[in-house]
Amino acid sequence: QVQLVESGGGLMQPGGSLRLSCAASGLPASAYTMSWYRQAPGKERDLVAKITQAARSPIYADSVKGRFTISRDNAKNTVYLQMNSLKVEDTAVYYCNAARKIYNYWGQGTQVTVSS
Repeated sequence: QVQLVESGGGLMQPGGSLRLSCAASGLPASAYTMSWYRQAPGKERDLVAKITQAARSPIYADSVKGRFTISRDNAKNTVYLQMNSLKVEDTAVYYCNAARKIYNYWGQGTQVTVSS
């Protein structure tokens, strides 16, 4: 059974940092493109960052470039999202995604709230 379990969300003041983790089980995360998406209330789920199996040239949404960093630790079957200089508009539920060919898996999401 495939599971993606996100953790690390919470409440943070603007300008602060959080690190999200996505622990994968039931699949070799190293063989999948791993991504982070987010969904704010009343909005669509949007791509935040993506990292391929080779971990070269990660892709970022324009709104997070220079502030967020996606990385992967294949030995731990885990993907991370380091979020710095958080803004109020980063508030959303953040979802981990694993994709490969016809396979597409989602985690349950973790809430990130940025507020003073």
